[in-house]
Amino acid sequence: MVDDATIYHNPRCTTSRKTLDLLREQGIEPKVVQYLKTPPSRSEIATMIADAGIDVRTAVRKREALYTELNLADATDDQLLDAMAEHPILIERPFVVTAKGTRLARPIDAVREIL
Repeated sequence: MVDDATIYHNPRCTTSRKTLDLLREQGIEPKVVQYLKTPPSRSEIATMIADAGIDVRTAVRKREALYTELNLADATDDQLLDAMAEHPILIERPFVVTAKGTRLARPIDAVREIL
């Protein structure tokens, strides 16, 4: 069991709320970063993506209107990272970081691997 966990959380997102509930059910009271209010830096985003073992495109919210408005469908990884840093609403959620690793909680059960 981990003592120290951080969740990059959006309280309006059902998946994010359910992931936070899962952590608390496991006896973990994570540091909650409301990333729309306190966005991670571009390098922090890149590190979370790399540590989660996913590609940059997987970490982008493609259903967000801004994704289409900014014409990100053909963007490079660097362009996507720039866009996520400038517009944190584009970051897929939630990311959970523990001493055992980082996961994008999609599906939510992926987080269990790092608890």
